[in-house]
Amino acid sequence: MPIMISTMISLSLILCAAIFGFFYAWICSTMWGLDAADPRIAISAMQAMNASVRNAVFAPAFFGTPLVLAATAALLWARDYKTSAKLFALSGAVYLCFGLILTMLVNVPMNEALARIVVPEDLDAASAIWQDYSKPWQFWNQSRTVASGFAFLLAVIGTLKLSVRPLE
Repeated sequence: MPIMISTMISLSLILCAAIFGFFYAWICSTMWGLDAADPRIAISAMQAMNASVRNAVFAPAFFGTPLVLAATAALLWARDYKTSAKLFALSGAVYLCFGLILTMLVNVPMNEALARIVVPEDLDAASAIWQDYSKPWQFWNQSRTVASGFAFLLAVIGTLKLSVRPLE
């Protein structure tokens, strides 16, 4: 297999796995930990995490994944790996729509609204704010996690289909 195809497939799989793992970690540790904490601490911690996530380490996986998947699909299509190309293209579309765009339309606005809140000293008030934020945020995070996992699976299947090549 040519080095360019191997490189692009590897990069596609790494980015898909990275973003899936990022979203998954919020489900199985971060949000459960914040839900168990004092809501005043949870709000402050979530504000800090949301402010820090916009960085050069996160950006390639979040923004680059659909671009790399599309480039991989185009390369595979040009090299006549049609089935694999379709799977990589579908993977990119799934992540783009239900990972990146979903995040930008739902989770980011929720994060920005939480960022504007001054953490109340009153425990009941903080608890109400946290509950109103955490439950829906987690629902949408679970949705983008499932979508990202599915996108990763499609890319893996596309990779495995490469061994079945020509008359696809």
